Amino acid sequence: MFANLPGKVALITGSTSGIGLSVAKKLASQGVHIGLNGFAKPEEVTAIRKEIESQFKVKTFYHGADLKEGTQVKSMVQETSKALGSVDILVNNAGIQYIETAVNFPEQKFNDIIAINLTAAFLTTKYALPQMLDKNWGRIINIASVHGLVASVNKCAYVAAKHGIVGLTKATALEVAKTGVTINAVCPGWVMTKLIETQIQQRADQYKISFEEAQIKLLEEKQPSVTPVSTDQLGDLITFLCSNSASQIKGSAYTMDGGWTAQ
Repeated sequence: MFANLPGKVALITGSTSGIGLSVAKKLASQGVHIGLNGFAKPEEVTAIRKEIESQFKVKTFYHGADLKEGTQVKSMVQETSKALGSVDILVNNAGIQYIETAVNFPEQKFNDIIAINLTAAFLTTKYALPQMLDKNWGRIINIASVHGLVASVNKCAYVAAKHGIVGLTKATALEVAKTGVTINAVCPGWVMTKLIETQIQQRADQYKISFEEAQIKLLEEKQPSVTPVSTDQLGDLITFLCSNSASQIKGSAYTMDGGWTAQ
């Protein structure tokens, strides 16, 4: 356990499933109180909170903010602070995807992706950062993607947003470089989440092959290790970035991509 983390408060967007939920559990295992956000049924949220509270003996809070709405984002930060204490750790994880050529890309879809994947991260930072500066300690980790560093076809909105996240990370990290607040990005490749599992199954159905064969075909296109990143591995990296050992890591974009961006 990292000695500096017990009793800290983390707000993690998109944390009712996938990467965000894994990060929530990893931080909770370090004694961090957890602010949850994401789309889920009330009974699912209750189950997640009970699991984290009973297993890790920490407090939790849930806010169902629609991250496209700036007033709801502000409320989420404020209400989390009221319930758990001022935010020490912010993990901007929420994101959506849509695949289409630029010519045929729906304008509203483009705007939604920018709003959730980029603008929401700016707003959470805007509202949580003053709390961190007041204590001269804080951690902001923005979940970008390899698509924050390189591009793929038919993903113009996602690639634009993720490149923006890396830029936001660098700019804000420089603004607070002389303080005890660090701001960094994590850029994963293919991560085994329900979203990716759905894409793999669609390929399996399309080509009439097994799920395992479809997974290999998908990974072979980009990820030299031909092995997906696990949500646990990402959670471990993010937990490290929250530790005092990472206090001089500022404005970095960490890849965890099985060699994708080394090509």
